Amino acid sequence: MITLREYLNKMKGSTKSPPGVSLSEIGWSWIGAFFGISAVALMNYNILDETDLVMIIGSFGASAVLLYGAIKSPLAQPRNLIGGHVLSAIIGVAFFHIFGNQMWLASAVSVATAIAVMHATKTLHPPGGATALIAVIGSDKIHDLGYLYAVIPVGVGALMMLIVALLVNNIPKSRKYPEFWF
Repeated sequence: MITLREYLNKMKGSTKSPPGVSLSEIGWSWIGAFFGISAVALMNYNILDETDLVMIIGSFGASAVLLYGAIKSPLAQPRNLIGGHVLSAIIGVAFFHIFGNQMWLASAVSVATAIAVMHATKTLHPPGGATALIAVIGSDKIHDLGYLYAVIPVGVGALMMLIVALLVNNIPKSRKYPEFWF
């Protein structure tokens, strides 16, 4: 049996904060994020603006942090980006349809299930949890997409951000992306 003191001591942390990054790393992260989000946002606001489709979702902001700012992280790799987002989108839409009259339940079950499925499929990508949640709490425009939400904006948008990550993250000699594909 763990004592309360032992339990609370776990919350102290066990390592020191990682060192800061170079100005070059900061700059390349900024450039990648700018072009990655720009590509998705330009399509959303200039090409799809007159349609019922949407291209940009909030979870892409979190993906940008991983794809352009933490490129060596296993959570930032192509398999995780695409698989995590698409699987989570499908799960979110499914639970919105099943429990949509009880949004609190649809929200909780979709995020929890998305995490479990991402773990099981080795596609853990933290923004995927937000992608599942957006499928539940999003606007009518998102809800009207149904399972198309997993294709556009989620799949196509994640693919666009991946292409930018491949192009930008491999420009400087100090950066290499991806670490793995599958």
